[in-house]
Amino acid sequence: MRYEMRFSGSGGQGVILASVIVAEAAVAAGLEAVQSQAYGPEARGGLCRAETILSREKIWYTKVIRPSFLLALTQDSLDKYAQNLAPDAMVMADAGLSLPACVDPARALMLPILATARDKVGKVMTANIVAVGAVNKALGLFDEAALTEGVRRHIPAGTEELNWKALAEGAALVTDEQAALFRRSL
Repeated sequence: MRYEMRFSGSGGQGVILASVIVAEAAVAAGLEAVQSQAYGPEARGGLCRAETILSREKIWYTKVIRPSFLLALTQDSLDKYAQNLAPDAMVMADAGLSLPACVDPARALMLPILATARDKVGKVMTANIVAVGAVNKALGLFDEAALTEGVRRHIPAGTEELNWKALAEGAALVTDEQAALFRRSL
């Protein structure tokens, strides 16, 4: 099975790192993974996206065609990248955004990702890690050890507790009932 994921937002929000962490967690869990990213000339503040493909088999074609999952942290990214999703795709977006007409609300989770990073974790720059925790809980992709390994490889020394809190707060945003609707098996 091939699972195509797109992470999107604004430059500086850490969506590229979130995608890298998911790919690293996949490798730690014994899966195949490919990760790529694209952003405009405005490295900070411009639209950016990152993509990860997960599979149990070799990945021969490394381009995302019709994502099965979209994470959007800004309205611009949600509006742009919601256009070519797979029919059964799941959308996870920040609660402050409005779903475009092309997205079925039954296939979307609107979560307070940015507010959680700011208010519960205490640092808005942890929004990407909050999102990773929510994505993993919603999709049931990896066990805690694989996910923690993916995060550990990319955080500065001395920020471990902050990032573990961000992961936990992100996972807490997704109820077990919501997770049951969106679980993916690889």
